[in-house]
Amino acid sequence: MIVVGVVLVTFTACDKESVVSADGLPKDAQTYITQHFPDQEVLQVVKERDDLKTSYDVYLSEGFNLDFDKKGKILGVEGSSKLPDSVVPEKILAYVVANYPDFFILDWELDDRGQEVKLSNGMDLKFDKNGNFLRID
Repeated sequence: MIVVGVVLVTFTACDKESVVSADGLPKDAQTYITQHFPDQEVLQVVKERDDLKTSYDVYLSEGFNLDFDKKGKILGVEGSSKLPDSVVPEKILAYVVANYPDFFILDWELDDRGQEVKLSNGMDLKFDKNGNFLRID
């Protein structure tokens, strides 16, 4: 039992979240926000650290949440309304406009396996890293 307790304490001690100022974001993240969300205010920036990575969650005034890696590379954008077209890779945006003209993109996410978007009709679309459509999830 003592070993389990020590292991749990060790794992939880490695995970850290802290609120930082917008100036604490990597420069690439600051540039991204200014370019794609010029009229929005940064409400909060949460820096998350664990053993494997550091990331930043940025909350904007109009309901958007941005996720950046430690270098400021965008990993995802979630919104409560339509994402700006400029945040969605062109090939994915063109696919959605051509195949789902009555709907818009609410979320976009990039990971090691590829990209995913959530449409306003609740549908999740998977794409490879190059933006080629793979499947509906």
